[in-house]
Amino acid sequence: MKSMGCGVLSYAFALLFCANVAQASVIIGGTRVIFPAKDGEVTLRLSNDSARPALIEAWVDRGDPKSTPEKVDAPFLITPPLFRIEAHKDQSLRIIATPAPLPTDRESLFWLNVLEIPPKPSSMETQDKNTLQLAIHSRLKLFYRPDHLPGDPLKVPAQLIWKVAPQAQGYVLDVRNPTPYHITITDLSVNVGGKSYASETGMIDPLGVLRLTIKGLSQAPAAGTPVNYVVVNDYGAATTFSGTIAP
Repeated sequence: MKSMGCGVLSYAFALLFCANVAQASVIIGGTRVIFPAKDGEVTLRLSNDSARPALIEAWVDRGDPKSTPEKVDAPFLITPPLFRIEAHKDQSLRIIATPAPLPTDRESLFWLNVLEIPPKPSSMETQDKNTLQLAIHSRLKLFYRPDHLPGDPLKVPAQLIWKVAPQAQGYVLDVRNPTPYHITITDLSVNVGGKSYASETGMIDPLGVLRLTIKGLSQAPAAGTPVNYVVVNDYGAATTFSGTIAP
């Protein structure tokens, strides 16, 4: 699969003994969607990199990975919701916000689903062969961003506040996000006594706290201990930041 941040293998169309597996062919133009409220709609480009057409179905949900287009209640419309992309062609998805009482002081998180259904193999291709065709289900984070939020979203990860708390085995980091933006940490380490200790990672909600386990650490890091972390920015790129343990 060539798109990123995705769930794979939603269902199989046919499964017999030995299989030729159909590969994903549609490339999604991004790993996340930033939706500025003031724009009312955003566009996402899909490209079919294959020599065959592909059928695409798209919808937005509120966080249920088992959601289906028939049961979603997210405040967005997608047009077209179901379409065919010809071989080596592009198609734009329009994601349109519908009226909803969403928070205006912080981002809201939704998920964009893109389901790629491969074409049925020709009789010549399947002659004397069993086949396995897979629909590829990709899920991308969609961040609905209200107008006039304070701070530069590319710089606010530097504002994270780090505190250490004991637990039954070792220590944890309580990471507070004082900003109105979601911050996704993909790599994190604490330097104690000249040794680097890795930590769990994850996404911190706006104005929220995330508790992360520090692996193998047997003594509490002192205030001022360096913390190095990598976050994913609006463009899907990794950006490195550094901070210190707060008193």
